[in-house]
Order: sequence, then structure tokens, then C-alpha cells
Amino acid sequence: MSGPRRVVIVGASAAGLAAAEGLRRSGYDGGLVLVGEEEHLPYDRPPLSKQVLSGEWAADRVLLRSAGALADLEIELRPATRARGLDAAARQVHTAGGGAIGYDALVVATGVRPRVLPGTDGVAGVHVLRTLEDASALRQSLAARPHLVIVGGGFIGAEAAAVARSAGCEVTLVTDRAVPLADAVGHAIGTMLTDLHREHGVRTVTGALVERIVTDGGRAAGVRLSDGRTLPADAVLVGIGARPNTEWLAGSGLRLGDGVECDATLRAAEHIWAAGDVASWPDPATGERLRIEHRTNASEQGLAVARNILAGEAATAFTTVPYVWSDQYDLKVQIHGGTRGADQVHIVEGSLAERKFTALLARGGQVCGAVGVNMIRPLRALRPLVAARTPWADALVAQGAGA
Repeated sequence: MSGPRRVVIVGASAAGLAAAEGLRRSGYDGGLVLVGEEEHLPYDRPPLSKQVLSGEWAADRVLLRSAGALADLEIELRPATRARGLDAAARQVHTAGGGAIGYDALVVATGVRPRVLPGTDGVAGVHVLRTLEDASALRQSLAARPHLVIVGGGFIGAEAAAVARSAGCEVTLVTDRAVPLADAVGHAIGTMLTDLHREHGVRTVTGALVERIVTDGGRAAGVRLSDGRTLPADAVLVGIGARPNTEWLAGSGLRLGDGVECDATLRAAEHIWAAGDVASWPDPATGERLRIEHRTNASEQGLAVARNILAGEAATAFTTVPYVWSDQYDLKVQIHGGTRGADQVHIVEGSLAERKFTALLARGGQVCGAVGVNMIRPLRALRPLVAARTPWADALVAQGAGA
């Protein structure tokens, strides 16, 4: 098949693996190298804060493919190999070990890393949650039933809070938001989820900014808030977002803003593409530059990059309806679309009181997202309204709610 003779993919997680498999499925028979910083085979990350942290799943259950499956696809996996630089002119990736990997086409899929609080390096009892090692360390900590303080009110923090309470830990969740998760699901749904956590014994401290970790003998002993309060803790989980892993690309000539800046086809430069959490691209419909840290987006972009590498001048723009899910206690929360900044919410079916419902969300007079709690099939029926950016009034009429 015509195209590049050798494709190198830096980043051996969902996006990188999807790109590799997409190339093979499309008939690409050239050299294919998958470079990963971790020593593991490619694995799935969403279960880390859910099934792996709770102990429901063993670590090997999150592997996306076996070594045999990768060998069958003739994918050359290079684990425990960190990229430290890119020479785009010479088409070479330089590694921390001093080697260089040449390519005809390059896919950057290096993902993100957790944001941390200053001064926490080497402090025992301070955790983040991104890798298998992170999940294992936090799970071991929870086994001692510590008082866990979670800094950050996003999905990672909420999921970890649910697991920790189920394990019998005392949990305090601290967020600078007035309502945890409200930026993702709206005030009313965020309040419902917050009430759920409080009913399970989670203490929530809202509208509070964490200034630093308090230590005692080199170990976390609490968190200091900007208003002067100190919250005691035996362990601290920091879940305050993530940063794209682009430092290794400094000086490469690639545009690096909030991630690797690509065009609408996910092409970052001649012979170079990006996919997954690290990729920033303009929405073809709005021109708004997006960077999405969702598992499904990573796989979709990996496949799209594979198609576009082989398509050459016929490469097509990447479009998506983002999808994310969260397991908290006995609730499965699912979201289609980009719901942040939504200014209108309509419950379509069920109710907040029942904690079983579907809802449409709008921003600027158009449907921007749909949220469902424990209603999987009815939620899917709302996805076309999200994909079409349906005018809000039309969407309400379609749901029998009037204009």
C-alpha cells in the first residue's frame, strides 16, 4: 500500500494504540513503532479511579491488548522509552536514553499528566491518579482507612471519594467551586451529586482554595486553605486537572499552546499528526479550538489520524460528539457533548429526586450536551440533538416541552 514506509507513534495509550491498529486495518503494511514511557503494555485509564482503585479489578484487566495481539499486528512496541526531543527536519524522535528513532510519519499521542500542588514532590501520603502505579499506591493507602482529603471537585475526585467511602475511609472533598461538578453538568445536577456524596458521609468544603499541603515529619498531615483554615488529613489526593505533555517538543517548530496545535484534520506539521488528550484542533463548525481529555475521544482521534495519514491530500476534518461517563456509588453518569458553560437545562425523562433521568443542556441558544443518570438507552436517543447543535426552542418542542 502506498504511503509512509515507517510510522512512529509516541504515546502507547488509547490514542496511540488506536492509531496503530487503524493503520493496520486500513491495509498499511509498513514499519510501525509504538513508543511508550511506561513499562506496561497499553492499558485503559478510566477504570483506575473506579474498578482498579476499589480492588474490583486486577491490574492486568485494564490491558487494552496482549503482547501477542501487538505482535500479530507487527507493531514494534518500545516500552519504558521516554521521548526527550524532536528533530522535525531530520524526522527523528530523540529518546532519553540517547537514541534516535527515524520516521516517515509521526503521531504525537503523549497525553497529559496531573497538575500538582507546589512543594509536594517527595511528600509521603500525597497522591495523584493517572497511572497504574498511582492507583496501586492510593489503594494501598486506603486499606489503612485514613482520613482522605481530596483536593478538586471533578470526576476523578468524586469517583475516588465514592471508592474511599465504600472502603470505610473518612473523606473530605475540597473544591474552589460553589458546587462540585457544576461546571460539567450544571448547578442542579451538580447539587444532586453533591447531596449523594454527603448522604454517604463525604464532607464537602466548597468555595475554598487550597494553598499548600501541611506536613509532619515529611508526611502529609492536612491542607492549608487560603482563608487560613487547616483541614487535617492522613492522606491527600490532588485532582486539580492535567497538563498536556508537550515539553519534549520544545524547539521542534510545532505550535504548542494548550497542547499540540493541529489543523482540523489533526495534522500538526508536515508528516506530523497528534491525537488524544495532547491534541488541540479547531472545531470545523465553530472554529473554537478544542482539547478533550476523554477516553472515547482518544480512540476516535487515533483512528482519524490513521485514516488521514493514508489519505494524503484527501484528509478530512475530525468531528466528534464528546462522551464521558462516571461511576459514583450506584449511579452511572453519562454525558454526550460539551456541557461546560451551559446556561439552560431541561429534564427530559425521570427526575433529579429519583436520581434517574435524562437532561438536555444548552449554551447560547443551542443544544450543547445531554446528561443521563442510570438511563443508558434513553440518553442515546438525545445524542442526535447534540450532534446537530439543535436550536434550544426546537429541541424543547421535539421533547414535548413547548418553546
